[in-house]
Amino acid sequence: MRLRQKITEDMKSAMRAGDVKRRDALRLLQAALKQREVDERIELDDGAVVTVIEKMLKQRRDSISQYEAAQRQDLADIEKFEVEVLQVYMPVALSDAELDATINEVIASLGESGSLKIGQIIALLKPRLAGQADMGRVSRLVKEKIASN
Repeated sequence: MRLRQKITEDMKSAMRAGDVKRRDALRLLQAALKQREVDERIELDDGAVVTVIEKMLKQRRDSISQYEAAQRQDLADIEKFEVEVLQVYMPVALSDAELDATINEVIASLGESGSLKIGQIIALLKPRLAGQADMGRVSRLVKEKIASN
């Protein structure tokens, strides 16, 4: 089953169960997916759906930190619940060892470490790690590896 269909089925299940919070979170996701389809005049595949979910997760995490800084725990809790719902549709995250191996592989494929640029490495890693790793964390790991060479 495609990811988009799974989201629709889960929303229907939440509606039947009377789970208003989950239903609303899934409706937000479906609205974001539909908006992207309309804007770009395409039908989203699973990779594009994951990209939209990643963006929504980043927005929610930013909102959580801002709400907590403003001492609005009620709003932060809503965002945390939405993160939990969205996280279900993300691919399984890579372990530290797998992430480290992927970064080393890309660095080795580029050759001499003296001429490596972080942007080049990240550009090659981003499509390979889509949805499986936090790119901010990946960027920090790459910087550490280059600095240690």
